[in-house]
Order: sequence, then structure tokens, then C-alpha cells
Amino acid sequence: MSFEFLAPVSNSVIAHTKLLSDHSLGKQIKIHTADAGIPDVEKVNIAILGVQENRNDVDFSGEKLDFDTVRKSLYDLYPGNWQSNIVDLGDIIPGNEVSDTYYLVQEVLSSLLQKNIIPILIGGSQDLVYAQYRSFDILERMVNLVNVDSKFDLGNSSAAITNTSFVGKMIVEQPYNLFNYSNIGYQTYFNAQEEIDLIEKLYFDAYRLGEVISDVTIVEPIMRDADIVSIDLGVMNATSMRGLVSSPNGLDGREICTISRYAGLSDKVKSFGIYEFKNFKNEETASMLIAQIIWYFIEGVNYRSNEMDIKNLKSTLHYSVPIEDEVLSFYKSSKTGRWWIEIPFISSGNNKLKRHTLLPCTYNDYERACNQEIPERWYKAKRKNEV
Repeated sequence: MSFEFLAPVSNSVIAHTKLLSDHSLGKQIKIHTADAGIPDVEKVNIAILGVQENRNDVDFSGEKLDFDTVRKSLYDLYPGNWQSNIVDLGDIIPGNEVSDTYYLVQEVLSSLLQKNIIPILIGGSQDLVYAQYRSFDILERMVNLVNVDSKFDLGNSSAAITNTSFVGKMIVEQPYNLFNYSNIGYQTYFNAQEEIDLIEKLYFDAYRLGEVISDVTIVEPIMRDADIVSIDLGVMNATSMRGLVSSPNGLDGREICTISRYAGLSDKVKSFGIYEFKNFKNEETASMLIAQIIWYFIEGVNYRSNEMDIKNLKSTLHYSVPIEDEVLSFYKSSKTGRWWIEIPFISSGNNKLKRHTLLPCTYNDYERACNQEIPERWYKAKRKNEV
């Protein structure tokens, strides 16, 4: 598909870019402009895309979005020692109906996926993740979603989709391509006990805010197993997102940038989105933080280790750990020191699941297995394969 429905980056941002240093990111990337049109995406690795849709926000008040301040902040930054070719495709503007916007997001992202281009979405309401997820239908395989969010967003799946119920829609609507859902940074008082119980019942993963703040490295293996990563800016604390977030508790700037870099480092992540941006006064601080979140994701992508086939690499170390009536197989990369654990594949004829036989884990998981403790994520993944 072509990208003819995309709106160009605004003239004010282009004028701003002309004043920047030749070494700045704004001068190093291709940009969709009104004068030059949409750049050629051949040999492009990463595409930035704004989506000005927010009508399914439960608190929608009619405001129209623009991402000019985010783009100016991003273009002001300097790239690292990167090999990626980056393009800013501009924006998807709202269709006549929200479903029209979803369709355009799905079509554009499907096209990028087929070209092995990683999209970075800057979005309005987070229900857009549903369209981001549906863009993977074209690959006809199961996918994992990691949502960095203070809430689970399961909602009422039988009601119309909103930015608080899109995960529920992903679970119940065909085709059933969601293998695992992981939440990073939830806060218990923002989630009904019924939703917390459902997360457990479905063998999904959820990590409380306190766990993440205490040791942000627990996020790395979760991201290593993700296909889609979504960040709700509401996961941030009010100090980091002045004027945009009201909660005093949440992640800070350093933590969210670390998490974003982990997402970029993951060999598997193919789609990255930042949502719940809203226009407000004095938005420069929040926009600069969003720009830095994007910068760290791109930084991570440029340092990927290409260890998708870790099991078959000659340099990989293999450890067998007998535990109860199982023998757990662990694999360690001699290059990066990262760990994986093998999940027994149940031959059910469901070809969508075959790629999920190796689960990223930590050295701590290996140590605990040696002490006869079955890793919780291994147990959940095994149970999902058996269903």
C-alpha cells in the first residue's frame, strides 16, 4: 500500500528544522514535507508516525492533537553512533469514524512490517494499540504485547472499545493472535480486583510499580519476548509529566528511558507506541521527555545482538536442571550473558505457537531453579501452551 493518506510534518516544524545543526537528528532523517512529499522508504529501518486520534478516550472533550512540540524536541537531539535509516512519515489524521482511523493505522503498519521497518507511533488515546496489534494479522502468528501502564485496560470487552478496554477486545475478538500480555508498572488501587484475578487466570504477567522501581532490570527479559510495546504516559509520575499526569506516583524519566532502551534492544520488538499525549500549556518538559523516550528506543535498536536463534548458536551454553518431575533447559549467551529457558512444546497442531518454545529469563531464574524453585513465567508460558 502507498502512504497517500498521511499528512506531512507541519511547516512550523520544518522551519524549525532548518535552523538546527547539521549534526542534529532533524537534519539526519528523511521527513515527509508538503513540498517534497513522502520520502522513499527503501533501506529505511525505523519510521516515526503520529496518529491524531483520541475520540475513544473516555475523557474525550473535543480537543485536536498535534505533535509539533514533540517533533521539535526530538529533532533537536543528536543521534548516537547509529546505523539506522530513519524516516518521519508525518501523521494519520482522524477518519470520519474512529474505525476508519484504525483501518488506516492497521494498513500503514502492516505495510511497514512487511518491509521490516519498525514503526514508532506517537498517539492520542491508547485504544490505538488495538489497530497496532491487528497490523500483525498479516503475519499469521501469535504475538506478545507489553504494556507499560498503571492500569491493565481490560475493561468491558462486550461494550464499545475505549482507551480503558482495548486489551479485553484483543483477548476476545478473532483472529485470536494474542499469546501473552505483560503489564509493567501497574498500581493496584487503579485496578479492580476482578481484573487482577483475570490476569492471573489467563496466565498473563503483571509487575507492580514498586517491583519495577526496586529493580528496573526485571523488565529486560519481558521486553526480549515482546512483539509490540505500548507506553501509556499515565504510567509516569506528575513530577516527570507536569500538566499531563495527575498521579503523584509513577515512573520517573530515567526509569522510562531505561525501559524504552530495553524495548529497543529486544531482537523481537517490531512495533513501538507512545500514547495518551494531550495538548496542554507548558508542554515542553513532557515533549522533551517523550523525545528522549523515542531516542532511547532507537539507541537500543542500534545495539541489538541478533540472538533470535540463540539455541542453535555454537557459542551458546546449555544447562540442564532437574526439578521435581521436569528437566529444565537453560541457555546462556556467551556474547551478552543473557539467559533463556525452554518451554516444552505441546504438539497440538497449532503452528502459531511453535515460535514460543524459548522464553527469555534471568540468571536469578536459573539460580532459583537450581534451588528447586520453578520459575513463575516458565510455568505460565507452559500452561498457555497446554491450553
